[in-house]
Amino acid sequence: MTAPTAAGSALRPLAIDVVSVQSQVVYGRVGNNVAVPALQAQGLAVAAVPTVILSNTPHYPSIHGGAVPTEWFEGYLADLSARGALQQLRAVVTGYLGGPEQAQALGRWIDQTLALRPALRVVVDPVLGDHDHGEYVSPGMADAYRRHLLPLADGLTPNGFELARLSGMPVDTFDQVAAAARTLLTGRTQWIAVTSAAPATWAPGEMLVALVTRTHAEPIRHPRIDATPKGTGDLFCAGLTARWLNGASLPQATQAACQEVVRALRLTKRERCAELLLPPAVNSGDE
Repeated sequence: MTAPTAAGSALRPLAIDVVSVQSQVVYGRVGNNVAVPALQAQGLAVAAVPTVILSNTPHYPSIHGGAVPTEWFEGYLADLSARGALQQLRAVVTGYLGGPEQAQALGRWIDQTLALRPALRVVVDPVLGDHDHGEYVSPGMADAYRRHLLPLADGLTPNGFELARLSGMPVDTFDQVAAAARTLLTGRTQWIAVTSAAPATWAPGEMLVALVTRTHAEPIRHPRIDATPKGTGDLFCAGLTARWLNGASLPQATQAACQEVVRALRLTKRERCAELLLPPAVNSGDE
């Protein structure tokens, strides 16, 4: 039996390094199903806040579930604060959201948390869609991101399609990607890592990530693997954020996240798996 605590003593709350606000699926490797293990593999304690709870991703013949009710969603965030779990919080990562109301509620909570923890890092993956499938989120999400979340972000990890939707600019070349990205570098936002950037410019067998700051734009090239499971963007964002928190420079963190995604895709392809397989945990210093 557990011995009773001494009178007047208090147990310490579970300390959280990262709050990850993303989708959750029963089957599959997207959203928090992939972000949480990627963050934990880098030694970070994670609180996973679901935005939608689904049986699987929508590309399967059947799907059940939906967006978390706004009252529940706001309660999840408020109760993290109420439990005292955010005293050492270092970052908030956001991914797929269930609708504009969630974006607004999340923006309010992040703003309140930043007032208490000004050094908090906020990384927003503004999930809207992709070149292959178009937009696959609730109507109004691009505007909701622009109004409620982008102004609070230190960094963004859109894909090329999402950058075009958010900026309203062409993104066909690397220079166009850099120019479009810089229109979003306002206020707190210091950097953007654009995945699947300018695909018409890729050499055979490669892909491009564009890391853009106010003063510099760096192309980071990595192998293109012939496998297309869902969740690679979620893995990239989590991997980049984890390494950035652990002291890597932005270029180092971006390169390491690219390598992690490539390893995952190679493993997924080798095992002929319908869902993304995560590579064995690797310490950031071993990349």
